[in-house]
Amino acid sequence: MKLLAAAIVALCATSSVACANDWTTYRIPESGTSVDIPASIFTEPAGRPDGYGQHFRSSDGSADLTVQAIVNQQGVSPAEFLARKNPPSGIIYKRVTSNFFVVSSIKRDKIWYNRCNFTRGYVHCVLINYPAAEKRRWDAVVTRISHSLHGG
Repeated sequence: MKLLAAAIVALCATSSVACANDWTTYRIPESGTSVDIPASIFTEPAGRPDGYGQHFRSSDGSADLTVQAIVNQQGVSPAEFLARKNPPSGIIYKRVTSNFFVVSSIKRDKIWYNRCNFTRGYVHCVLINYPAAEKRRWDAVVTRISHSLHGG
């Protein structure tokens, strides 16, 4: 048992994502946005995005997360919104539906992942950047964040 505990402590020391065991729900009251975030990873507030929300950073600076809500008074569709953002070429994963989009790719040594859900009046987004070398360790974290994103 001591050996297992020591292994867990060692793993946590080498990768903050391995210790995604303290989750909290981040809410944006103005828009009704809510999302589960691993508070044990994203420990540092890192400013505000456009619209409403918060940027977060891991303590070692290797990863960041933005939770954002943007007013969508014109009722722009997910496809239109994404096109207006002029995403970089070389997107590895892209899914666009009538009420959300997800795009992901690799830039330098980081994976970037963006999901935006569309509700009446708002676009609710999560943007995550993390080390590409740690992709497998991040998969479950990114999935939980993405699937928990909701808008009011």
